[in-house]
Amino acid sequence: MKQNTAMLIFFSIVLIVTIGVNYYLYRHTDSIFKTSGIYQTAFRVLFWVIALSYPLGRFLERAIPSGASELVTKIGSFWLAAMLYLTLMFLLFDLFKLMHSWTGFPSFLSAKDSITFLRKISVGIYATTAVIILAGHLNAIYPKVNRVSINTDKSLEGNTMLRIAAASDIHLGTIISNGRLERFVRMMNKQKPDIILLAGDIFDEDLGPVIQKNMGDQLKQLSAPLGVYAITGNHEYIGGAEAAIKYLENHGITVIRDSVLTPQGKLNVVGRDDRQAKMMGGNMRKPIEQLVENIDKNLFTIMLDHQPYNLNEAVENGIDLQISGHTHHGQMFPLNLITKSIFEVSRGYKQIENTHIYVSTGFGTWGPPVRVGNRPEIVVIEVSSGRQDGMNH
Repeated sequence: MKQNTAMLIFFSIVLIVTIGVNYYLYRHTDSIFKTSGIYQTAFRVLFWVIALSYPLGRFLERAIPSGASELVTKIGSFWLAAMLYLTLMFLLFDLFKLMHSWTGFPSFLSAKDSITFLRKISVGIYATTAVIILAGHLNAIYPKVNRVSINTDKSLEGNTMLRIAAASDIHLGTIISNGRLERFVRMMNKQKPDIILLAGDIFDEDLGPVIQKNMGDQLKQLSAPLGVYAITGNHEYIGGAEAAIKYLENHGITVIRDSVLTPQGKLNVVGRDDRQAKMMGGNMRKPIEQLVENIDKNLFTIMLDHQPYNLNEAVENGIDLQISGHTHHGQMFPLNLITKSIFEVSRGYKQIENTHIYVSTGFGTWGPPVRVGNRPEIVVIEVSSGRQDGMNH
């Protein structure tokens, strides 16, 4: 019941924001529509069909999943990116108009009331937006491998090096589907990791497309000697955490929920439930100090926590490495300015005292399959131990 209410609230907010922003864009685009007869009406109808295609597509893929609902969702997802850049550029144009009304500068805006002039501005803004989205889409579908090397004086129980392949925010569903998943699995296995760690938001809001397209068969191909482990992210809770966890467990991925595992006795892996657990599922997650109370503190300890808030808590509780995601580093510039203001680490690596932090930009995308200003990634973290308790790895 709580999950259904949360989904209703989520989609209501999306719908209200979508209509409001698109009305602003519609008013600024109206000069393009000013033609004659049926064409003017057709253009206006087409605008609103596209403008509302994302919430419509997400509703249809739940109510009547089909190729048509998938197409509508994909069109709408690109329009979400268009909304951002169209809004920013039209706002800039409005700012210039306001400045011109006060100062007469810039002078070219003297023709601002001409329909022909406004049409040229609108077409130019749309063309620029299309170029940005195309470039951002190409950027989003070609992930990179980031590599980080860290040292520890903790024991790795017989090994002097541990290779971790980690990823977050894959967002499997309608937009990120089998082709991208196949690339992901191939990239992860190619690193020959000792352990694979997935830091939440493996699925998008709806598990339906994942099941329909049998993506679990690809997930089962992930392979590492110490195992494949995951935690929940906020999107698992938005879509229904229990079903998502069961699906992962049925396809070879161990989900760590507010507990600690010690794969083959070589390291501690702390898995935190997502911060959304209480809001979406009614469960209060355990504090870190309770999770690590009885662990072997001589072993290297990794903590997976989807949202990188309160990094000081990892430091205070002796966590050696925290891996997080969630931020997407804003996904599309200039939204990274917001994530940088919210999170101490919006992306990449930082060491705080004896704790190493890595926040991934994520492998997939939410909403628009577009990234501007950052790349999707997997990360390979090589941990070298100063202690030589046995043979080399």
